[in-house]
Amino acid sequence: MLTLFIANKNYSSWSLRPWVLMKELNIPFNERLTTFKDSGNQAEFKQFAPNAKVPCLHHNDLVVWDSLAIVEYLAELYPAVWPKDKTARAWARSASAEMHSGFSVVRNICGMNCGIRVSLHEMSESLKNEWQRIDELWNEGLNRFEGPFLAGQSFSAVDAFYAPVVFRMQTFGISLSDVAMKYQRQMLALPSMQQWYNEALAETWRDEPHDAEARAVGDWTADLRAS
Repeated sequence: MLTLFIANKNYSSWSLRPWVLMKELNIPFNERLTTFKDSGNQAEFKQFAPNAKVPCLHHNDLVVWDSLAIVEYLAELYPAVWPKDKTARAWARSASAEMHSGFSVVRNICGMNCGIRVSLHEMSESLKNEWQRIDELWNEGLNRFEGPFLAGQSFSAVDAFYAPVVFRMQTFGISLSDVAMKYQRQMLALPSMQQWYNEALAETWRDEPHDAEARAVGDWTADLRAS
């Protein structure tokens, strides 16, 4: 049986990727959630992940860490993780790898914090450029492979890799092209994304370093999280 170790759903964008992929593809797994702590809890994470980070996947005695490695391992067990078409699969892998290794400004300024709404103090040129690149990628995939998902008719790993971006757009009020906004709404409506979001709002844990990052970049206009 697969067991996926994750952290707070409100904050953990890396955890969301394999979680939403497994949910959408109906891959059975057990969920184990360990919350972030202000003082750091690497020793606690180290008990299940060799790099002391989430996500981490256990499959019997086998341990796979890092979201990209987890997705590739799942693809060995479940071919639907990546598109069947060779061209779509190559594009999906490229777009996923770009998200995995890039978009540092979006990550640093627009961190995942599902339950709040933030009005940014400014939209720097570098931040604007990264959002434009995301818009470009989404338009390319949706137009080239005819949707409704980024690499074709079915949800695949590339959609999972951009799922945290969907929540970031909601939190920070990011507007992109009509095609991209339609895709965002579609993603937000998925049952798996709804489940993650509702469970994120229900969390009563708070991680001050994550919240401080959001306060530093803008004014909070709403906090929808359970008290």
